[in-house]
Amino acid sequence: MTLKRIEWIAAPEIGRAAQSWLDWLEGERRASPRTLEAYGRDLAIFLAFLARHHGGPADLAALAALKTVDLRAFLAARAREGVGKVSVARQLSALRGFFRHLDRRGLVHNPAIRALRTPRQPKSLPKALSADDALSTLDSAGVIDQEPWMDARDRALFGLLYGAGLRLGEALGLRQSDAPLADTLAITGKGNKTRLVPILPQVATMVAEYRALCPFKPSPEAPLFLGARGGPLNPGVVQRQIRRLRPMLGLPESATPHALRHSFATHLLAGGADLRGIQELLGHASLSTTQRYTAIDAERLSRAYRAAHPRAQGAAPGPTDPAPPPRPAKGKRAPKR
Repeated sequence: MTLKRIEWIAAPEIGRAAQSWLDWLEGERRASPRTLEAYGRDLAIFLAFLARHHGGPADLAALAALKTVDLRAFLAARAREGVGKVSVARQLSALRGFFRHLDRRGLVHNPAIRALRTPRQPKSLPKALSADDALSTLDSAGVIDQEPWMDARDRALFGLLYGAGLRLGEALGLRQSDAPLADTLAITGKGNKTRLVPILPQVATMVAEYRALCPFKPSPEAPLFLGARGGPLNPGVVQRQIRRLRPMLGLPESATPHALRHSFATHLLAGGADLRGIQELLGHASLSTTQRYTAIDAERLSRAYRAAHPRAQGAAPGPTDPAPPPRPAKGKRAPKR
């Protein structure tokens, strides 16, 4: 659908170049279907802007003639439309990648795209649940007033998110042939990278209980987690279940399926796990991504310090602290000691 849209708003030569670029991303960079769709959509948005900006479909010559002011006009238009900095940064990344591809193939050379600065990203920490809240989420997944096998399914799914640190898409991508779960499980994550994650016995038991109650008899290649009618479980259903649990358990708005994965990493770090090991378990390509969890742990320690240490700012003296000496009256010196 994205390529058809590009064909409507740009010259055929750009459509062919876009197809070549997306094929290269899939074959050489092993980009996921979701990434390919996002990058294709970002390119289509840019080409649609150029069609309006220049009064006609763009071709390779138009891309070669683009100035920095044209690209800044695109960024200004996105800002007026209310697009956030994170989305704009991804769109710029897509455009830089497309222009590099054009340059490598000798189709377009335009250094203007490299002169643009990526918008500064807001610093946000992963929002993890407390250990008690995470465990309560798992325990309460089976009391949402639905079929018993669906309750068991949700417990098993949440168990994998929190107990193994899986992304929601990774858990929903598991097949029937992956069960019964062994001590470790091979997970193919972002960039088609495969990693081994340990499976806790409690989580394996949850999955086994769900499969025993499931009324459907799917093939080995069918999804492990099924919806109410026996088809693949929709991610929106999982997100809705978490939203239903929030008021029941007093959870914050940040409580999402992905927050269980954040909680997995945060609680491992608090328990003394090695940062490199957590990186491997999460499947992060860069250690800097995993290091965000150290900020969460430092914040937790800081809160504990302020709450517990008698000398922390705003804390009342403890029962064993000596009372501070009386302040002398105004105009009088304190007696020498």
